[in-house]
Amino acid sequence: MNQPYGLPAEVEDLRQRVRAFVRDVVIDAEPVPGDRLAAETRAELQAAAKAAGVFAPHAPREYGGQGLAIEHWSPVFQEAGYSPIGPSVLNCMAPDEGNMHMLELIATDEQKSRYLEPLVQGRERSCFGMTEPHPGAGSDPEALLTTARRVPGGWVIDGEKRFISGAVGAAFCIVMARTEDDGESPAGATMFLVDMDNPGVRIGRHIHTVDRYIDGGHPHVHFDGCRVDDAAVLGGAGLGFRYAQVRLGPARLTHCMRWLGLARRATDIALDRAQTREIFGSPLHELGLAQNLIAESVIDIETADAVITKTALLLASDPRAGSALSSVAKVHCSDAVFRIIDRAIQLCGGDGVSDGLPLAQYLNEVRPFRIYDGSNETHKWAIARRASSARRKAVASGEPFQGVAVERID
Repeated sequence: MNQPYGLPAEVEDLRQRVRAFVRDVVIDAEPVPGDRLAAETRAELQAAAKAAGVFAPHAPREYGGQGLAIEHWSPVFQEAGYSPIGPSVLNCMAPDEGNMHMLELIATDEQKSRYLEPLVQGRERSCFGMTEPHPGAGSDPEALLTTARRVPGGWVIDGEKRFISGAVGAAFCIVMARTEDDGESPAGATMFLVDMDNPGVRIGRHIHTVDRYIDGGHPHVHFDGCRVDDAAVLGGAGLGFRYAQVRLGPARLTHCMRWLGLARRATDIALDRAQTREIFGSPLHELGLAQNLIAESVIDIETADAVITKTALLLASDPRAGSALSSVAKVHCSDAVFRIIDRAIQLCGGDGVSDGLPLAQYLNEVRPFRIYDGSNETHKWAIARRASSARRKAVASGEPFQGVAVERID
């Protein structure tokens, strides 16, 4: 299940090299379904990816990446996602990939040297500290409870985060904390770069989930009188919610890219089974019920690919509008990839739900996406609200027959 993209020659060359590397090197090293990728295996595969010139495709060349523009991420990320460990091996996995993108855009030169460079090169991992125990921030970031108060020469952070993906073994965390108007900066939220070996940081209870391929798990992280200096502020004090959109729009879209690649893999597995399995005297792929399942999956793959491509182009030209459309992409793709893998399981029958095939684990990997990066229900609420606002503005401006366009939404 592969299709041409009409990419620039250098991007198509990278896509083909990623495709070959994943199929020739990475797939053979995949752990059995349900197991995690061993750290030493990951390190060996990352070294091979660097040697093959496919490591960190989205990251700046000056720090060791391939310098791919965001509008061209999708075909390469889909190729990486064809293996569930591919994004980790190529260092384009969440949460590191989203943190790299944000650091590239808003970090100071000193912060880039200290945090971005080792992250791109795979020498360190990171995490992003937004989500909190109820009633704190989750799908509603405005509910943020973690605080940071100014002290001479820096800040003191207090609060508890939960479901902090990648926290175990991470070198640093980008922490969102609520800050007050102190005459130097406005009230709101502020992002801080916090080293995980800071004495005020403590890993708490681990949360066991059905997914297995994000390094570092999803534990609670406590910040107890965690002191950082002024150089730890990322972007600007009081501007954290604005900067969060720099990260969250592309980050939710790259989840779509990676998992659509995995959905293509699941469909290939099902198509291979349909070619070789006979039932009621006919090959499975010739039976109408099987053809319907296959056709619906192809439709889901193509529509998901299309909305990802449109959103990536919009993020490159108009990040605010692209972030709005990424909600549409996130909802559609998270539903679509689940349906695709579920159909693949159905086509493979009993083997599909066994550990003889990886499909059941694939389903476990993609199911949380309807919750991660904001629940689909929260995104639908935002989508509907924006659509209603766009329609009111169109009518007020004398353009009552203009269709709802995300790029016109404020």
